[in-house]
Amino acid sequence: MSQALTHQQLTEIAKEFGTPTYVYHAEKIKEQYGKLTSGFSEIDAKFFFACKALTNINILKYIHSLGCGIDCSSINEVKLAIHAGIPAEKILYTSNGISFEEIEEAASHGVHINIDSLSNLEKFGKKFGSSYPVGVRLRPNILAGGNLKISTGHEKSKFGIPIEQLNALLSIVSENNIRIKALHIHTGSDIKDADIFVHGIKVLSELVPHFPDLEVIDLGGGFKVPYEISDEETDIPWIAGKLKKFLDSNVFNGRKFQLWFEPGKYMVSECGYLVTQVNVIKDNGAQTFAGVNSGLNHLIRPMFYDAYHHVVNISNQETEEKVYTITGYICETDNLANDRLLRKVREGDLLVFHNAGAYGFEMASNYNSRYRPAEVIVKDGKAQLIRKRENFEDLLSNLVEVL
Repeated sequence: MSQALTHQQLTEIAKEFGTPTYVYHAEKIKEQYGKLTSGFSEIDAKFFFACKALTNINILKYIHSLGCGIDCSSINEVKLAIHAGIPAEKILYTSNGISFEEIEEAASHGVHINIDSLSNLEKFGKKFGSSYPVGVRLRPNILAGGNLKISTGHEKSKFGIPIEQLNALLSIVSENNIRIKALHIHTGSDIKDADIFVHGIKVLSELVPHFPDLEVIDLGGGFKVPYEISDEETDIPWIAGKLKKFLDSNVFNGRKFQLWFEPGKYMVSECGYLVTQVNVIKDNGAQTFAGVNSGLNHLIRPMFYDAYHHVVNISNQETEEKVYTITGYICETDNLANDRLLRKVREGDLLVFHNAGAYGFEMASNYNSRYRPAEVIVKDGKAQLIRKRENFEDLLSNLVEVL
C-alpha cells in the first residue's frame, strides 16, 4: 500500500514548524526500498542510496537502518555518511572531475571507490598498486534519461572513461598492477525501459574477460518515479526479470558477479513535500498568479529541468476550481508550476508541491539573500524537525568584514 501524508498532517506541520518547509515521510522511503529488495530478490544485488538526492544526516541514518548502503558523489558526502555512523564497506564513492587528493582522502576512509578518468586511474595505480581494489566508471555511449541534462552515458557526456579507450585503460591496469573489482556505468535518470539496463550489462559483458579480479557489475541508478498523474514508475520486477534472464544465459561463462545499483530519486522523491504559503494573488487579465513564499532558491527543478511537480491546495476543500500559475518570490522568472487547475486559491492558503524529496532542499541556495527552509521528517506518525530554518545570522556566518 502506497504511503502518503494526509492534508491534515501537512497542515499541522505548517502550523508547528512554519513555511516553507520540506517534509519527508520515512515509511515511503521504506516502501521504495522494499520494492527494490523484493524485485531483485532472485538476483545477487546490492543497493547504495545516491545521497546527492538528499544528504540530511537523519535521512542517511534511516536509510542505513533499512539495510541500504550509501553512494557518494563527493568526499564531503563520504564524510557525512561516516558521521551518520555508516561503516566504510557500505559506502561507495563515485565522483568525476576531481583532484586525485580527494580520491586519496576517500581511500583513507576505506570506502569503495569508482574512478572515472584514465589520469586518476594511473595516479591511483602508482599510489596503491594492487593493495586497494578499485572500480572504474565507463562511458557506454547509451543515450537515456528524461532530460539531456540528466543523461550521463552518451558519447558527449563528461562522465566515465569512454569504452573506446579500453586499450589505454588495460595498459594502465597492467603497468601498475591495479586490481579492478568493479565495472560501473550510469546512463541517466528517469529510466523506465528495462532494455536500457540490459543494454548496459551487455556492453559490460564484452569487457569482463579483460578483468580477472572482477567481482561487481555496477549499473548505476536512474529508476523512474511518477511526477505527473499519468506517469509510470519503473517496473522493478520487470527489469530484474530481464537482467536475470540475461545472467542465466551463462554469458559470463560461469563467473558470478554481484550487481550494484545506486537509486537516488527512486528512494526519496515521493517521500518529500514542499509546503508553502500563498503571499499574493495577482490577476493580470490573461493569467492569474499565485505567488508563494518560496521560489527557485528552494525548488530549482522546474526552471532547471522543466520538471513537473504536482501541486495541491490543502487549505481549501471547496469544489470551485481555477487555473493558476504558481510563482516564487525571487527576482527572476521562477514559475514553479504553469497553468494548473487548483481549488480556488486565496492569500494565506497552503500549497504543497509533491515529489519534492529528491534534489529539492539539496539544490537550495541563498539567492536573493533568502533563507533556506526547514526540514521535517514524519516517522511512525510523529513529525520531528531535522534541520532548522535559516536566519539572518546564517547569511553572515562565513563573511569576513574587512572594510
